[in-house]
Amino acid sequence: MSLIDVMIVVATIAVTATFFLVFLPYRGLKSSAARITCVNNLKQVGLSFRLWAGDNNDQYPMNVFTNNQLLVLETNEVHEYFSLLQNELGTPRVLICPKDKNRKEATNFSALSNANISYFGGLDAHENFPQSIVAGDRNITNGIAPIDGVLNLTSNRPAGFTSGIHTNQGNIALGDGSVQQVSNARLRSEIIAGSGFATNRIVLP
Repeated sequence: MSLIDVMIVVATIAVTATFFLVFLPYRGLKSSAARITCVNNLKQVGLSFRLWAGDNNDQYPMNVFTNNQLLVLETNEVHEYFSLLQNELGTPRVLICPKDKNRKEATNFSALSNANISYFGGLDAHENFPQSIVAGDRNITNGIAPIDGVLNLTSNRPAGFTSGIHTNQGNIALGDGSVQQVSNARLRSEIIAGSGFATNRIVLP
């Protein structure tokens, strides 16, 4: 092998090493930043539900009755619930996770549709149940297709997150205003088994 050949091999190794040292950590940082943004979005969503409840007898929009009917009849249009929170949310941009590349931000709440939302809504969430699920990443499943956009999460059908958005992980906002980053195992063992999440119904965008 000539000196030129050796120099070419060394240069190739140096370029490859530079890629791994520079670009891969950068990708990791971008992924972490997106996850943090998603957590912050869900914190704002959770806080908005609590603020709304504070003005509505400690009830979330999915729990409020007017004239013996639910304020929002149970529907697969999750945007109808989030639209009621527009004063508390301030902007529909917080309803999009930056890792959710299949969803686009709405320019305003009047244009908001399910296609502009990355998060599910918890139909059984309640201000008085701090561990109830208020919202979370939409890439959640229990192994069967939702019926009219509503997914029943029960203890006999383990729930988990798909590889979409945050790979086999997800973020959930709870009734106490906190947000948890959970793996599938943690979702099943800590949320379903011990916190009242076993019978929650969620509506997916």
